[in-house]
Amino acid sequence: MEQQPQKAKFFVLAVLFLLPITVYLFFASGVNNFGKLPVITEHITEISAFKDLQGNPVQLEDRITVLGFFGEDVLENKAYSFNLAHKIYKKNHQFEEFQFVILLPESARNQALLLKNKIEEIAPTTAWRFAFGEPKEIERVFYSLNSGLVLKENGASPYVFIIDKERNLRGRDDDDDASNGIIYGFDSSIIAEINNKMSDDVKVLLAEYRDARKDKSTRKKS
Repeated sequence: MEQQPQKAKFFVLAVLFLLPITVYLFFASGVNNFGKLPVITEHITEISAFKDLQGNPVQLEDRITVLGFFGEDVLENKAYSFNLAHKIYKKNHQFEEFQFVILLPESARNQALLLKNKIEEIAPTTAWRFAFGEPKEIERVFYSLNSGLVLKENGASPYVFIIDKERNLRGRDDDDDASNGIIYGFDSSIIAEINNKMSDDVKVLLAEYRDARKDKSTRKKS
């Protein structure tokens, strides 16, 4: 009969020991799980000069955008797209104002169509848009990010960027792994970076706008 109280005592001690560790791991699992995602660069160049595969104009304004630059040899960089499609796009594409935009030169149109068909095997591509424009326009948009990164001669970069509805670049300004603490974009060739940091940051930004919408709705009702 004395075994029951003894077991209960050990159970309580185990809970008291493990609970603080569990709470710590929960909060440490994502740097930006709470609060707002910092604005890194304001007023990125608008992309309305670009047209998608159907000839429709695209825009950053009033959209939450993951913006990428995969160059004229887009199929050579298909791993970038697959990483993003599996780890970011598939989980978030149904959010009403969320979109992926990949800026490409016209010479990449046929390859983009093939890649789009592959991505559709992962998730519907209703919010994934390949957009085409002049190489100089692609450079102009890329360098308006003020990221310090360099675009390759073929218009490609493995980095993708999170842009809010006001055309501001969002990222991190206190990251321990970044040389100056600032993360401008995420290397889509590194699956761990996409799966951990970028996934967390996209979640934070979507939650920010979702909460803002709820607050607005509450104020209207009151």
